[in-house]
Amino acid sequence: MVHFDVFNGDADGIGSLIQLRLINPRQSSLITGVKRDIALLKHVPINAPLSVTALDISLAKNREAVDALLSAGSSIDYIDHHAFGDSLPDHPSFSAQIETAPTTCTGLLVNHRLNRRFENWAIVCAFGDNLNQVATGLAQAKGLNVLQTENLQKLGVAMNYNAYGSTIEDLHYHPADLYRKLVNYADPLDCIEDGSSVWKPLHRAYLEDMEKGLGAPVVSESETAFAVELPDEAWSRRVSGVLGNELANQSPDKAVAILSHNAQSGYTISIRAPLNNRHGASDLAGQFPTGGGRAAAAGINQLDSSDVEPFFKALHRHWSMV
Repeated sequence: MVHFDVFNGDADGIGSLIQLRLINPRQSSLITGVKRDIALLKHVPINAPLSVTALDISLAKNREAVDALLSAGSSIDYIDHHAFGDSLPDHPSFSAQIETAPTTCTGLLVNHRLNRRFENWAIVCAFGDNLNQVATGLAQAKGLNVLQTENLQKLGVAMNYNAYGSTIEDLHYHPADLYRKLVNYADPLDCIEDGSSVWKPLHRAYLEDMEKGLGAPVVSESETAFAVELPDEAWSRRVSGVLGNELANQSPDKAVAILSHNAQSGYTISIRAPLNNRHGASDLAGQFPTGGGRAAAAGINQLDSSDVEPFFKALHRHWSMV
């Protein structure tokens, strides 16, 4: 049976698939995209029964495609940590491992399934999703030293950085290509030590873009949250997500919103809940038509310019009440 691997293009999606394919290599067609392109299962053909693995993409955003695939005779294995909607499909060919707690990610769920066989990749996933305390705890339990832990964090952040952009053209590497390069390493630490790997140019690009992002102006601030606006440039779109994580780390008691100009003459928004209160990001994003995500981190794909001030008011009000 033809198999499709469908995964988010960020560190968590890529790292989750790496773990699975290291322990169970198989021929598969890859479907992925930029970080915000999560309605990916609609790209899987339904003209014949298939097997599908879906990783780190919200079931709520893919439910129609899931139902269509199941009706066509396909089987689906779904692993994710985002909102799944009102219920899971009740179908014998559908299996799910979904956990929405703000302290987990898809890579950690895969790690549990595989009995920690490739746990360093799960640590990369967790660092990529800014679960720094969880990732550091796993690294310490494994006996990794400080330098090894820091390197896994740098790789996770760089992989996550690569996924952000309005289009694939904004990215340094197509996520499918990045996966193909990284799956050759059973241990991500070997990738970092390999001078010819994709790691060095990706990390260098991340540092260059972050230097620009950290100089972006704060455009709205209160006791509970603040917002930063980035210019209409490719580097801004690439850095928007990881910049949100870094600013959240610097101000753990405040929520953070990153506004990036987009091609629709509006804004794309990245939202991070306060690190000391990792709840409410998806609730805020859900107040706007194209918003979604998870409790700790969410976003709005399209916010019209006329809705910026209402968004600021909602942002500051939201965490004063959470």
